[in-house]
Amino acid sequence: MYVLSAKLVFHIAHANSLKEKRQVSRSLIQKTKQRFNVSVSEINTLNIHQTLTLGIALVSGEMAHAQNSLDEVIRFLELNEEAELREIETD
Repeated sequence: MYVLSAKLVFHIAHANSLKEKRQVSRSLIQKTKQRFNVSVSEINTLNIHQTLTLGIALVSGEMAHAQNSLDEVIRFLELNEEAELREIETD
């Protein structure tokens, strides 16, 4: 069993409140969960209105499959237009 995780930090330039940030957060989490079979949660920067940190985790029986899946998730989130991906940390 292989478990991979990533921490992604986004900048949301247009977010002037936590409410606007949470709208982006919910949207990204929902889209990611629907498209990929991964766990996604907002972590760390909960009260900073222009910074969104997402934690992603996935489990697979094969390391190559796990790595390819995580790479696809990251690529998908890099291409989103709701927030700018600034930092990626993988384990």
